[in-house]
Amino acid sequence: MTKQAYGQIAHRHVEVNGVRLHVAEQGEGPLVLLLHGFPESWYSWRNQFAPLVEAGYRVVAVDQRGYARSEQPESVDAYTLFHLVGDVVGLIRALGKERAVLVGHDWGAPVAWTTATLRPDLVRGVAGLSVPPLPTLSLPPLSQARERFGDGFYQVYFQRPGVADAELVQDPHATFRRLFYSGSGDRPRGGESQAWVVGEGQTLLDVLVEPEKLPDWLSEADIEAFVADYAEHGERAFTGGLNWYRNIDRNNELLAGLVGRPVEVPALYVAGDQDMVTSMIPEDGMRLLLQHLTPKLYRRVTLPGVGHWTQQESPAEVTAALLDFLQHLDG
Repeated sequence: MTKQAYGQIAHRHVEVNGVRLHVAEQGEGPLVLLLHGFPESWYSWRNQFAPLVEAGYRVVAVDQRGYARSEQPESVDAYTLFHLVGDVVGLIRALGKERAVLVGHDWGAPVAWTTATLRPDLVRGVAGLSVPPLPTLSLPPLSQARERFGDGFYQVYFQRPGVADAELVQDPHATFRRLFYSGSGDRPRGGESQAWVVGEGQTLLDVLVEPEKLPDWLSEADIEAFVADYAEHGERAFTGGLNWYRNIDRNNELLAGLVGRPVEVPALYVAGDQDMVTSMIPEDGMRLLLQHLTPKLYRRVTLPGVGHWTQQESPAEVTAALLDFLQHLDG
């Protein structure tokens, strides 16, 4: 396989479990595997590469199956957490390593937590950004989401075949601008809930805010990079990522046997205090969720003023927390 230079970061494709995954990699040393969420790509970790590499780590950020430059299986049920954990296990092996530190954000966090739970022999440590370890290491069943937020709740809305797919791909630049801004700590405040709920006759983009000006952590060049990463899948650009949501209930059924099983490797949890995800979890509930990491929780870090896009909005603070955690692992 030929590596293509992108600055000092090399890009290539690796076949794992019959799926071609795009990886961006740099550095030598112990493996740190970075797992993005929706609707993101390897580029979400752009600010973490240099500091982690300088600290002596081999940094690999993957476009997970269905996303960006990676292959997009057709079948919806090819995106269960068991498939995604299998990709991580296969990727560690394909990268020539026996173990890795996993860092996951948004959907990448359940993948990281679940991999650490099922294969602790392969995971030196695990860090989750935004999404804590949930009871079945997936998301709450859709019935609970409907009961609390209604059929317009974005996770329920995403279940409709082809609907959000067509809306998000119509203008990818607007999609990324609005999703990133509306989920960030820079969005306009107001209302009791920050959850995205699509009203009757609306589209998802109707409930997201178009920024008058991009926040300091996000540039037009960054938007262009995400758009370019997604371009090759055409009208299905967002379908792979949406298919992860379409497996929420299936994941809960498949992983029911893991309820109550703790994460048994050293763990770090980082989230912003303006994150839409954490705002939907009462503090008492968060403490119960983090018990899945006890006694392996090294640190819980709360970032003031930071929204959902943790490592993009607060790159220096997230990187410092990761370096501190990695130093703890390495003694």
